[in-house]
Amino acid sequence: MRPVLHAALIAPLLLLTHAWQATPCDAADQPNFIVFLADDLGWGDLGCYGHPKIQTPNLDQFASEGVRFTQAYAACGVCSPSRSSILTGRTPYRNGVWRWLPVGNPAHLRESEVTIPESLQPLGYQTMHSGKWHLNGYFNSDEQPQPDDHGYDWWFATQNNASPSHKDPINFVRNRKEVGPLQGFSAPLVAEEASTWLKQQRDPERPFFITVWTHEPHLPIESDPKFQQLYSEIENPGVRQHHGNVTQLDHAFGNLIKTVDELGLRDNTFVIFTSDNGPEGSSKGNLKNPESQQNRTWGSTGGLRGRKRDSHEGGIRVPGIVRWPGKIQPGTVSDVPIIGSDIFTTVLQIAGAPVPTDRTIDGVNLLPACEGKSLDRPVPLFWRTHIAPPASHAAMRIGDWKIVADQKLEKFQLYQIAKDWKEEHDLADEMPEKLAEMKAKFLEVWEGVENEGPKQWWIDQPDGGKRKPGPKLSDGTDATGDFDVVKGATVTATDFGYLLDASQSEGFAVQKLDAPIQESATFRVQYRSAIDSTTRNACFCFGATAVNDRLHKAGTLIGMGRHGAFDGSWANVGIGASKQGNFDPTETFEATVTIDLDHGKLILSVNDTRIEHQLPSNLESIQYVGIYAKKTKSEFSKITRVK
Repeated sequence: MRPVLHAALIAPLLLLTHAWQATPCDAADQPNFIVFLADDLGWGDLGCYGHPKIQTPNLDQFASEGVRFTQAYAACGVCSPSRSSILTGRTPYRNGVWRWLPVGNPAHLRESEVTIPESLQPLGYQTMHSGKWHLNGYFNSDEQPQPDDHGYDWWFATQNNASPSHKDPINFVRNRKEVGPLQGFSAPLVAEEASTWLKQQRDPERPFFITVWTHEPHLPIESDPKFQQLYSEIENPGVRQHHGNVTQLDHAFGNLIKTVDELGLRDNTFVIFTSDNGPEGSSKGNLKNPESQQNRTWGSTGGLRGRKRDSHEGGIRVPGIVRWPGKIQPGTVSDVPIIGSDIFTTVLQIAGAPVPTDRTIDGVNLLPACEGKSLDRPVPLFWRTHIAPPASHAAMRIGDWKIVADQKLEKFQLYQIAKDWKEEHDLADEMPEKLAEMKAKFLEVWEGVENEGPKQWWIDQPDGGKRKPGPKLSDGTDATGDFDVVKGATVTATDFGYLLDASQSEGFAVQKLDAPIQESATFRVQYRSAIDSTTRNACFCFGATAVNDRLHKAGTLIGMGRHGAFDGSWANVGIGASKQGNFDPTETFEATVTIDLDHGKLILSVNDTRIEHQLPSNLESIQYVGIYAKKTKSEFSKITRVK
């Protein structure tokens, strides 16, 4: 239902909208901006969006002070792409951040993209970022642009998740300097950094633009006991952790808004709260291990179809709340569709900054939608998620109509969202003419996106970065008797330990553990090249089964001058995590590999290089560990389990 606004309010709002689009305000009247972004927060996770149990008093109050959108969308079903669209106003494949970015991935937010903060700086704005960044694979490195390269004067951030969890994180960087261990929980710490900046660092004579991007409620979830206590009647500890995590996020948001109000900035600050995508998990948790991190993914889609990664509504429709006192009527509810890329255009036009005309900008000014007025979109709402389910890989919406495409962009579904918001009735067969019309427009939009974006980043990964199978490996031989399974290689003893000869193909040798790893373990191994060739590599490997495509590798790509980690066969090395190293290819390397199944990651340390790599969410135990090489001969020491 569209909001009903008083006629006396509508006329000034229309005048205001046109005024913001035309010219910047006088310095004393320039508005401030805060973009507050949650991580994996579902459309149905807040009290003001109907959740029956989760307590979010601060966001509920905030919604009563502004406009709550019932059809707000993230620009993608996963995190990095959504974030890139907020800052650039461009759909992810167009701006290059086509996938979520593992550590060491070559994709990143390019300096050629125009961002909100760098657009506002010439108008005198101070700019600040606090929280998750996740717009590069080489974080806090000169190899790729950092937040300050995109216009931020001050930043306090992590590459991706808070580590080891939301509690007492150790991986924050402030203005290119590592912060070290912190005490507390992530969202309150991130909000506190923004509040402290407002109080102590900013120039009160200048306007500001702030992005506050929390880690909550993304895994690895860890919630303050005081927030879990609010759900003490719930038996499942994972549910208490998740619900407490959302309340922890709400508490952090409330602290920041309290600072804004106490500093007298309330009336002149445009604040938008939203999420980067739908909720993680199946909403059923992992009941085999109630204490596991995977049992803490209890986010709600509010009845929408699909979840995070999906191009159905549950993966992309998110909370969206805007407060701007005196400009937006309190308590408004709007059903006009908006999307994350609209934030770019809205902020620039309100501030009076020029919107780029040398490139396609997908977002539009959302201010009319705050009044319940429809938005004129030159480019339709469009989504493509590289790791979406094959049948719902991409989507486009025009008005009330939505088309959903499969991974090959060959099979299409058709929905009338206004009447069928749960996407239960596919109208493709019933309405072939409408389907043909929407399909033609979808393919036209995709062609424009693909031709404008850096498609060399995804052209070699037509499956969207999913794991590619390797060659079938023949049985190998083990002259040492120390390995249970050898494939594609031979193993012999040397003074160093073992020589793995995989010079004909990929090869590995693994030992079966006495007891499977189900939580975490750390291993150490030394290795070196045993051949004078440009193809030199050596990796520690592990997995639930002794099959090359199911083993995970971590080590040194000696011939490539990099340390790295990847899943499956060598064909996947390009979609793993890696960092350039400064080393002599003939030297001996010592690698320490921590397998952390509870947090779904591995940590590789080689000399002074540290790499984090996300493990598949369905990896629940490790049965085998061993050594691996590809078309080379490498020497390895015996593997030592450190803990």
